Amino acid sequence: MAKYLFTYHGGKRPDSEAEVARVMAAWGKWMGGLGAALTDGGGPCGPSKTVTANGVADNGGANPVSGYSLVEAASLEAAVDMAKGCPILEDGSVEVTEVLKM
Repeated sequence: MAKYLFTYHGGKRPDSEAEVARVMAAWGKWMGGLGAALTDGGGPCGPSKTVTANGVADNGGANPVSGYSLVEAASLEAAVDMAKGCPILEDGSVEVTEVLKM
């Protein structure tokens, strides 16, 4: 099986303890449902800088990364199906990328 990187974009910080609990429960349920396919639950990402040959830009450009996870799946399509239940989809997106063996 191949490994796939789930790169999360968007989302927002919960503004109350009740909302934190709701969001964390949703993520826990989704990740738990992935079972052994979830090889690294990853986590949220903080402020970033984008480095190019032309210099350094703040905050990850037009679509900054807000988190990541790693899964194993039989195909890109199978990994995409796993991502379809991700809680970030309430107000963000998941980029699914195969991690190529070197």
